[in-house]
Amino acid sequence: MIKKKILIDLDGVLNEYGREKFDESYIPKMKFGAYSFVSQLSDIAELYLFTSRNLLLASKWLIENDLDKYFKDVTNIKLPSYLYIDDRTICFRGNYSQTLEEIKDFKVYWKD
Repeated sequence: MIKKKILIDLDGVLNEYGREKFDESYIPKMKFGAYSFVSQLSDIAELYLFTSRNLLLASKWLIENDLDKYFKDVTNIKLPSYLYIDDRTICFRGNYSQTLEEIKDFKVYWKD
């Protein structure tokens, strides 16, 4: 079975980003359930960590959280992929008017 490539964002998806003041030299703790999610997803997909953070810092975070074994690589380049998992994304469903409304109403899940 050939696994499909999936890029997963770090901040706000795998960690508690948004709960603390942003610090570029510190990555917040892993979100509850993230480990299990990544473990299960790695059974059916080839995973890449996608982040705008320092790649060495992000790689170290993966190792410290025992997640490195599930990821093929860490990148800040948008690679051709089956899909992207991100907390700041709108899925285009073919309707521009609907997409504009979703953009106007967009709010990340962790903002009150």
